[in-house]
Amino acid sequence: MLNNPFQQEAFWEILIELAVIWIVVYLVFRFLQGTRGAGVIRGLGFLGVLLMVLWLVMVNTESFGRLQLILNYFVGVLAILLIVIFQPELRQAAIRIGQTKFIRWGGDDQDQSVEAITEAVEFLSRNQFGAIIAVERNVQLGGLVEGGQHIDAAISSRLIESIFWPSSPLHDLGVVVRGNRILAAGVQFPLAEEGSLSANFGSRHRAALGMSRESDCVVVVVSEETGTVSIGVDGQLETRLEAAQVREALQKHLSGPGEEPTTAESEDAEDGGQTETQA
Repeated sequence: MLNNPFQQEAFWEILIELAVIWIVVYLVFRFLQGTRGAGVIRGLGFLGVLLMVLWLVMVNTESFGRLQLILNYFVGVLAILLIVIFQPELRQAAIRIGQTKFIRWGGDDQDQSVEAITEAVEFLSRNQFGAIIAVERNVQLGGLVEGGQHIDAAISSRLIESIFWPSSPLHDLGVVVRGNRILAAGVQFPLAEEGSLSANFGSRHRAALGMSRESDCVVVVVSEETGTVSIGVDGQLETRLEAAQVREALQKHLSGPGEEPTTAESEDAEDGGQTETQA
């Protein structure tokens, strides 16, 4: 007869274990909230409770030997299925865990890029020219860049504006910025899944959200239909930003640990944006 694992443990040890399990489950649900994995986890949660009940029943008896064998094999297969089903979410979690802000650009590089992007976005928004710009942080976008047009030029607002000018052959796709240089243009960004955004948002916003989920970069997007500016970062899309708010958001997300945005109106600027969705 198998021993009941709860018989050999002190009551306080069981309480600590249950608290740890609850915290882990809570963090998993919070991380998956708003993603396509949220619906799957509900069904798996019900299945997990059912398996736990069966295991507690069988652990105190030598009967149901075949059911115990099937249950053991099924749990192993279920672990593999979880890895396959939640592969995008696991990749995003690994990226977030691996993010460190001890390595960053120099201050001059950051300020130069922030100002150039802000000025260009203000011009593009005023003229309703669509644009999408991904600014690398710690995770480089080498794989995506290979499919675009290599540029490797010093960043400037004029260069960004010319890339997204409607007659430019590169204006439909994205630009990747690394440090104070425009690394590539005409880059195809991954799209977020259908239903992640309302029907009011087009493919550029889906690409901004998808890119922010697939990497740790900061994505600035300008709507061609309305001229509104949005920023995607860490699986969230903040919409309807003014130029000052774009500058503040970029300085906030691109600054190193312990550093604050250099402009004075950060709190006022951040209050105006609206978060559309999260991972």
